[in-house]
Amino acid sequence: MEESTTLLQQIEAVIFAAPQAISLAQIQSCLEKSMDRTFDSEEILQHLDRLQNRYRDEAFGFELTNISGGYQYMTKGAYHHIVGILLRENSKKRLSRVALETLAIVAYKQPVTKTELEKIRGVSCDYALQKLLEKELVDISGRAETPGRPLLYVTTEKFMDYFGLSHLRELPKPKEFESVANQIGQMESMEEVIALGEEE
Repeated sequence: MEESTTLLQQIEAVIFAAPQAISLAQIQSCLEKSMDRTFDSEEILQHLDRLQNRYRDEAFGFELTNISGGYQYMTKGAYHHIVGILLRENSKKRLSRVALETLAIVAYKQPVTKTELEKIRGVSCDYALQKLLEKELVDISGRAETPGRPLLYVTTEKFMDYFGLSHLRELPKPKEFESVANQIGQMESMEEVIALGEEE
């Protein structure tokens, strides 16, 4: 078997086995240890292009995507509906509304302390933060330089993968949210949540 074919298959295998998006540097490191020689990044990029072109074919329900600074296999847009059904049925992996609200605030205000989160939400965020930390969507980045040195929370690479983002700049801007009148017991719109945080 030609080395170029073997190389293509090894790249394919390591991306498939990776639990999240794998960077070019990580792929290169794995290849060099596996094949006991050095690789030029351009050579690996050429093979990655070949794989991306292969999975663009309609015969495949997934594709190789460059996301979060790395490469990952993801289902094609045409099949998001059926994948969405699977995810909805798997209730254990679903995020509650409270967790989603907390996660949204962390995403827009990060790095943010628990106190700041609770000022914006108006209720305790202990349980929601615990669940987000368990699901590795949120992480602790350090401590704030304020009295008590509270922990600072930020989103993770898994968050980026979960929502299909390459960069935080891709998050919707507040003006993109539909403005709706609040009713009793209804959560404020994301625009109002963010604005409330900016007033603190």
